Amino acid sequence: MEIWIGRNGERHGPYKEADVRQWLRSGQVAGDDLGWYDGLADWQPLASLFPDELNQATAATPPPFSAAPLPEQATTVALEDYAGFWKRFAAYIVDSLVLYIPNKLIMTAMGAEAAQERLSNAIQGSTGNPDAILHAYSQFYGAIGPASLITFVVAWLYFALCESSSWQATLGKMALSIRVTDLHGARISLPRALGRYPAKMLSAIILFFGFMMAGWTQRKQALHDMIAGTLVLNG
Repeated sequence: MEIWIGRNGERHGPYKEADVRQWLRSGQVAGDDLGWYDGLADWQPLASLFPDELNQATAATPPPFSAAPLPEQATTVALEDYAGFWKRFAAYIVDSLVLYIPNKLIMTAMGAEAAQERLSNAIQGSTGNPDAILHAYSQFYGAIGPASLITFVVAWLYFALCESSSWQATLGKMALSIRVTDLHGARISLPRALGRYPAKMLSAIILFFGFMMAGWTQRKQALHDMIAGTLVLNG
């Protein structure tokens, strides 16, 4: 098992469990330093994760974190390196292109193009009659409703599964080198990711103001990030 260690707003690691246990015993890391590993819901103090090792630790004051022998694969990620609005917007454009082909195939297979053609013909033959136009639109939306629902579910699962995976990002976010995390910089759970996507509807309903909030909020959070308790970080 590999352990990430959090200290002073930064995430260090990953480290082998045996190394972390040894550092606890030697005092190179403290019991109140935070730890996280894949599958853990949230960051927890190392004292809670490895209480048996802490009981054996020396009483000496731990040296600075850099004194620990960092493995070659170790990385440090700043939790304040937030991705800005335009970078997130560009990632969303890429994701829209990724989803375009499957959505187009679904809509075509379920008769959306035929429904569009019927709508155009009905409007042209309505001679400006408001009731006829309203009826034509009613039939059109009734015809494309099932296909629209399926494409919504496809997009929902795409974002949720990708952002809760070990990638922590959709293809668009990976292309822009950004990722979705919880408020501690850890990978988000699937339920949280499933809730984050519908929250985007609220961001969009208010004239996309919820999306634009990522341009000026303190942690570059959009409205749906605040609702879901997530961050979008560089790296």
